[in-house]
Amino acid sequence: MERIDTYPTHTYQGFKVRHGRPYPFGATLTPGGINFSVFSRHADRCVLVLYRKDKPEPMVEIPFRGVFRKVRTDEEVQVEFRIGNVFCITVFGLYPENIEYGYRMDGPYPRVERGQPGHHRFDPGKVLLDPYAKAIGGREVWGRQPDLNDDYQHRGRVLRYDFNWEEDHPLEIPLEDLIIYEMHVRSFTRHPSSRVNRPGTFAAIREKIPYLKTLGVNCVELLPVFEFDELENSRHHPETGERLMNYWGYSTVGFFAPKAGYAAMGEAGDGTLVANEFKDLVKTLHASGIEVMLDVVFNHTAEGNEQGQTISFRGIDNVTYYMLTPDGHYYNFSGTGNTLNCNNPIVRDFVLECLRYWAAEYHIDGFRFDLAAILGRDPYGAPLANPPLLEELAHDPVLGKCKLVAEAWDAGGLYQVGSFPAYGRWAEWNGKYRDDVRRFLKGDIGMVGTMVQRIQGSPDLYAQGERGPTASINFITCHDGFTLADMVSYNEKHNKDNSEQGMDGTDYNHSWNCGHEGPTDDPAIIALRLRQMKNAIAMLMISQGVPMVLMGDELGRTQRGNNNAYCHDTELNWLNWSLVEANAPLLRFFRNCIAFRHAHPVLRGKTHLCNEDRLGCGYADISWHGVKPWEPDWSWASRTLAFMLWGQYAKEATVADDHIYVAMNMYWEPLPFEPPRLPGDLKWHLFVDTGGTAPMDCHEPGSETVLENQGGLTLAGRSLVILTGKSGT
Repeated sequence: MERIDTYPTHTYQGFKVRHGRPYPFGATLTPGGINFSVFSRHADRCVLVLYRKDKPEPMVEIPFRGVFRKVRTDEEVQVEFRIGNVFCITVFGLYPENIEYGYRMDGPYPRVERGQPGHHRFDPGKVLLDPYAKAIGGREVWGRQPDLNDDYQHRGRVLRYDFNWEEDHPLEIPLEDLIIYEMHVRSFTRHPSSRVNRPGTFAAIREKIPYLKTLGVNCVELLPVFEFDELENSRHHPETGERLMNYWGYSTVGFFAPKAGYAAMGEAGDGTLVANEFKDLVKTLHASGIEVMLDVVFNHTAEGNEQGQTISFRGIDNVTYYMLTPDGHYYNFSGTGNTLNCNNPIVRDFVLECLRYWAAEYHIDGFRFDLAAILGRDPYGAPLANPPLLEELAHDPVLGKCKLVAEAWDAGGLYQVGSFPAYGRWAEWNGKYRDDVRRFLKGDIGMVGTMVQRIQGSPDLYAQGERGPTASINFITCHDGFTLADMVSYNEKHNKDNSEQGMDGTDYNHSWNCGHEGPTDDPAIIALRLRQMKNAIAMLMISQGVPMVLMGDELGRTQRGNNNAYCHDTELNWLNWSLVEANAPLLRFFRNCIAFRHAHPVLRGKTHLCNEDRLGCGYADISWHGVKPWEPDWSWASRTLAFMLWGQYAKEATVADDHIYVAMNMYWEPLPFEPPRLPGDLKWHLFVDTGGTAPMDCHEPGSETVLENQGGLTLAGRSLVILTGKSGT
């Protein structure tokens, strides 16, 4: 029997319509037509605006309440297509490839002029983007200036779902086994040296997957790929006059739509082709054993504060979607002008539906939440004891296997590293790991005791809440701050190119230039910087927790001291692939350290290490040492630390591993170290000595050489050694 809702009941200016379905929100294909559904609690009038694709003027504006003609009798009647606070209508005879759509909203409140505070900001003169739009036109080609005469520059489009996933599914790699590679989609292949067919796109990344595999990472974390406006930045380079951009994308326009400007197929103007290109990337990464995690921004939108533009949420239902002060200003806990009201039930549902969509429709493996502390604030900004959004995300059935990672702070001063509401699911970017390892690396005093915690997966932060090492996403560098090469080359940030008078970017970098600010020809400084970079990646890979590497650090990529390069679509951000050859020794070192972590389950524990002999074998899971075995130097001035992991402690109780000894000398002079004696015929083998020069600075895992003097070795100043204890000569 044919469904009755496939028949139109009314007409409006030649378009056949009927009452729509309130769920799902957005534009959905139905038999013979498209169902449009949009929520607004406070609007009393809504109009659906339909365009032929790429045409500036609407082809029709259909009110959700007005005079329509009955299909059967041609009688004019007053009809309202609304259920509760949802405007919903089905329009027949539309082809999704050929239309774009938006809404006009009006309410019983006086219009608030731009720049002035106010709670309701309805303006029937503006066409608004559907918050649930699955594809968005108007920015199909990266950096192309839109028609400024077009009042509706971000245009909702309708998708056809025709992608063949075949046998693909999210990989569900255990969190403790991940090695995350943080990547900007455009920067990864935009440089001419990338030698890909369509640089700067989703498609281009596919050509570089063999590189990712040889590097050894098994998860890419993509900086924002939700639709954003790269041209919203109005500043220019202070010297060249070049247009600065919203390059990183932390200013979302559409939460359900992939960034069309990142797609090689974007210029075709077909949202389905854009979506399929991104799906093809995910599918190919999965086939190579690499998960995909998205950096998502639910703390604010691109609409800004009172001075900002009206694109979507503000004109649809300002008081529902945003945190507002009593007099109608925007709370600014994001540092970008506005703050989404994430614990409002409507906005909670919006976030949940969005993430479910990406998990189900795009097979995304996990999400990293930008400024996630905001998600735990009430409508007035106070931290909630039991934030409903965070709890719902943790227990949502569709997201049940997705990784959930919080940046556990916000611009309003809320810092929750170690105390973020976890519900047994959430991991955190461990900013304390970054800061403490950087300080120990450059030789600050008083850091040895703290390093004990960071190496063990920060039990001081997570053990009390019964959270294991996998709660800690360990990183030393990320997109926000210095690159690894700059961390050892600059004492101060150099952000003049951002045209913000040096006011942007953190001043607390815990960096050290090794004796000269910026580039140098001094071979001693160059060698020291290389050694410090090797020390950093080695420390990261031997720490319990989940390591994250910043794109290009393995190649010594520099941003010339800029620690906030968010606005540059230039070589300052692009990965220069010629560094693969120029810095081959560093790349080899990274690869071997990553492979070493993969090879040793003792480095990837689910639970915190025990400092006692729990197995009755005479050794604790981890034991601490100094230059002498069993004699760690806990003094305030100490810059040395050594530890041994007993190989019988591993991810699974039935798995045995080699014993691992790590000695770190962050003092500037050479020091002799004595590793503990091994039982039986086991011998120490040398895996890494950052004081050595390539190729003797490291070996491929499994091919380590026997340590010549089993009783000890000398560590160069500011160097690190890793030994494996196993049988063999």
